Amino acid sequence: MDVDAYSLAHRRAWDRLDYLSKRSKLTGAEADELVTLYRRTSQQLARLQSHSPDPELIAGLSALLARARGRVLGTRADTWQEIGRFFGHRFPAALYRSWPWWVGVAAVFLCVSAGSAVWVDRFESAREVLGIPADTGSLTAPGGAFETYYSEHPQGAFAAQVWTNNAWVTAIALFTGVLILPAVYLLFMNALNLGVSAGLMADAGRLDSFFGFILPHGTLELTAVFVAGGVGLKLGWTLIDPGRLSRVEAVARQGRATATVALGLVGVLLVCGFIEGFVTPSPLPTPIRLAIGFTAEALFLVYVFGVGRRAVTEQASSDSEASSDQPSAVTQTTFSTP
Repeated sequence: MDVDAYSLAHRRAWDRLDYLSKRSKLTGAEADELVTLYRRTSQQLARLQSHSPDPELIAGLSALLARARGRVLGTRADTWQEIGRFFGHRFPAALYRSWPWWVGVAAVFLCVSAGSAVWVDRFESAREVLGIPADTGSLTAPGGAFETYYSEHPQGAFAAQVWTNNAWVTAIALFTGVLILPAVYLLFMNALNLGVSAGLMADAGRLDSFFGFILPHGTLELTAVFVAGGVGLKLGWTLIDPGRLSRVEAVARQGRATATVALGLVGVLLVCGFIEGFVTPSPLPTPIRLAIGFTAEALFLVYVFGVGRRAVTEQASSDSEASSDQPSAVTQTTFSTP
């Protein structure tokens, strides 16, 4: 089966099913059409599960059939159940599928930061090139701007401000990734700024203070930025190399995955904002603050490579089992794991 041709031939009917399943009111003729399209699409999904290795196409049709099924049966999806499905399946699966991209971004980002830190710390010419004043004591001295930044505002207000700012940065990295260069520039400038701060603190002999204030919240916060940058760049690369699909269809599909990651990162950044607002400037001993930050990072990685990997594996296993059953049984399996 030519999956691309098959998908193109039935795309209009799938779009029509999606439109009807979202309408609040249907005429008698539209209700009959909805049922007919629902049954036909169920059979088409069964054929695709037998011939198509594309998990995103199958997942998209499964989600479409789940919505249509609720409309046909006259039931409404439970909100909390949908939220649980999002954070228990869709979001971690999207993170896991894109991990090579954001791990690659993390490696390059950290290399740029480390390199710029060494440059600023060991070479006076770096300050001239970057326009850094000769006297940076107000920034690097004990009780200087680097440290007071985390405690000069009320904790709750600061946490909200950090959350908003980080969400804005990650959103830019995600959705400018389709153009590639703006996302690369944003990531480079953030890596350079981090490296310059580290270099100045190292030059002042206060690298311990730098890590003590950055790492509690920065480990998870930077990981969120890496994820945003990696998923955004994957979206941009899909525009260049759409694979077997048409460029419009491939970008639309990856765009949906990007939107899933964007929505999920809101929760991750909320945790980052809480840690930066309440843990980083707290009087807790540095080892405890670092332990909190590393624990949050470890939990996120377990979430991605544990829950996310399992979600992807379950989807693949479900598709494999469904392909060996009759179309009706396939449809039943599809609804259990939309």
